[in-house]
Amino acid sequence: MTKPNIVLIIADDMGYGDFGVFNDQISCTPTLDKLVEDGICLTQHYSASPVCAPARAALMTGRYPHRTGSIDTLEARGLDRLRLDEVTMADILQSEGYATGLIGKWHNGNLDARYHPNARGYQEFVGFQGGWNPYYRWRLDANGTIRHTDQRYLTDVFTDEAIQFIDRHHNESFFLQLAYNAPHFPLEAPEAVAQKYLMQGFSMGVSLLYAMIEIMDRGVQQILDTLDKHSIRDNTIVIFTSDNGPAFHDWNGLSQRRYNHLYNGHKGNTYEGGIRVPLIMQWADGLPPNVMRDEMVHYTDWLPTLLTMIGVDIPDDLQLDGDNILPVLHGDSGQVNPRRFWQWNRYTPMITCNSAMRDGDWKLVYPQITEAMEVTPEDTMIDNAIKYYPEAFDDIVDETLPDVEIPAASTPLLFNLANDPYEQNNLADTHPEKLTQMIQDLDTWFRDVEADRVR
Repeated sequence: MTKPNIVLIIADDMGYGDFGVFNDQISCTPTLDKLVEDGICLTQHYSASPVCAPARAALMTGRYPHRTGSIDTLEARGLDRLRLDEVTMADILQSEGYATGLIGKWHNGNLDARYHPNARGYQEFVGFQGGWNPYYRWRLDANGTIRHTDQRYLTDVFTDEAIQFIDRHHNESFFLQLAYNAPHFPLEAPEAVAQKYLMQGFSMGVSLLYAMIEIMDRGVQQILDTLDKHSIRDNTIVIFTSDNGPAFHDWNGLSQRRYNHLYNGHKGNTYEGGIRVPLIMQWADGLPPNVMRDEMVHYTDWLPTLLTMIGVDIPDDLQLDGDNILPVLHGDSGQVNPRRFWQWNRYTPMITCNSAMRDGDWKLVYPQITEAMEVTPEDTMIDNAIKYYPEAFDDIVDETLPDVEIPAASTPLLFNLANDPYEQNNLADTHPEKLTQMIQDLDTWFRDVEADRVR
């Protein structure tokens, strides 16, 4: 038998509350709901960042984003770039004889061939290298060749490309990373699908979002059907997750604010709503069915875990932050790292802004500092222009980063998630010793990863 295949499906800005099974069937996600019921669902699964580029870098390397060089989403500044000396999951699997492919969103380096997915372990790539792409007026890169829109809906294009990849490689071991851009803005979806949500009383923005998710769910079912067609589903590790929590900011006057499983926060901040993301998986040949696991699992865990699952040794020289959590998937609750860390702001990392740490049930949060979360109008304009007119750019903006005057650090908050999963009760005043210890531990972690970043 060939080594197990891996199909890693990543949604963009999707939270637990976007699954029908978690929102009383508000949204139509029958495929994902069935995977929750039939497979393994992790209820305390965390992204490595509240925004996409750093999160994806961590998922692909098993290392905290700061170490990888991917610290922000601004591709025009090159701040999304995965450092060239980083080893990706695709690099390792390709060296082990896997056919490797990326369909969809990359967002870990643009405007330089060295950062192209084909140079980072993916033998095949059809998608876009930046942070987002229009759903109808799309422009895709297919292994270096530009393809312009044929008016199909982009989510369906990615599904079709993924099916073709499986059709080509079903007789060999393969790794397929299917990175849908749904439900990330721009909010665009077929009118007929959005209409049924409008009829239920949802706003136009939320109706479009749920329609985008429904079409993606339909695509996931087509992927599963393709695995069944080739009789390889049982020997395929299927994973579905999201890069960060749901976006709540308005887009072109349309609200994206929706049910987020009651979690505090959303995309962009380090409260639970920004970093706790769905993960469901199924592998009939190697994992138990019908399981809910409550242990804390982190994006950096997936590289060592997947390599272990398929019988590939982790390279000795790879310095990972993640752990093999295969024992957890099999029911051993003792095999989990209780300490995890997060931090993200614009341009240059700042430890006392939008950072967090978990230590078992305890969670420390430094809220956002407004000034440290802002992007200059010039950078915003350039980053948006790249999406529609990438041919007008041949390199990143190589100028000094903006000099932003930052006020005093935000006041740290302390929560106990076992008793307060929605982060409503700040315990900083009643547990000063725990607060002090976690502040020190967060600072130690930050100095360590920052030393790696600027090496």
